[in-house]
Amino acid sequence: MSWLYLILAIVFEVTGTTAMKLSDGFQHPLPSITVFVCYGCSIGLLTLAVRSIDISVAYAIWSALGMTLIALIGIVWFKEPATIAKLVSIGVITLGVVGLNFSERLSGG
Repeated sequence: MSWLYLILAIVFEVTGTTAMKLSDGFQHPLPSITVFVCYGCSIGLLTLAVRSIDISVAYAIWSALGMTLIALIGIVWFKEPATIAKLVSIGVITLGVVGLNFSERLSGG
């Protein structure tokens, strides 16, 4: 169940961050409210996830996958440039998350 909480925490964090861009500096009410609701849900779910997942692993996965997904949303939805450096960095982050997940499973977590 903790992994489900972590996945949901990531989804809420990414949604909140996307809403942050859409709020245009808190100029639009609905995206602005969405930022706070989603970040609150994300932190709450992350708190539930770390009851069973090591905080070092959970937080690293939460932040790394959040950054990766936001970078991809920026490229696809907001038409941000997809530079080689950005794409390589996303790949390195992804490898790091896979490595953390693999190390967690090897240690019996």
